[in-house]
Amino acid sequence: MLGVRFRPQGRDAARGLDCVGLIWAAYAAAQIPLRAPIGYPLRGWRGLRIAAALEQSGLVWVGEIGQTDRRIGDVLLCGLGAGQCHLGLGGMASVIHAHAGLGRVVEAPWDADWAEAAVWRVPDGALTE
Repeated sequence: MLGVRFRPQGRDAARGLDCVGLIWAAYAAAQIPLRAPIGYPLRGWRGLRIAAALEQSGLVWVGEIGQTDRRIGDVLLCGLGAGQCHLGLGGMASVIHAHAGLGRVVEAPWDADWAEAAVWRVPDGALTE
């Protein structure tokens, strides 16, 4: 997904992805289908609503960054300030995310400003079904 262009509400890598679309497209490419949320706003989608959508999609909450071991491919829900939330795919020390400012999906070092991020992942049993 790296390099795919940013597109608000984008769910198809061929046309562009936003942070939500990136998560669902990446998992679909890995043959792990999730139930994707629809009709989410670009701004003002608060943490509790996002958490509910992640849970409804089939992901489980693991804990906060720093309180749980991270795995490659974890879904990271982080606050960007001013009530803005963002999703990314975790690496051991990096995050892959749809960066609106750069206009594409990028991999970047983990930003210490995102330290209050929550970790979500596919339930262990779902990966072997």
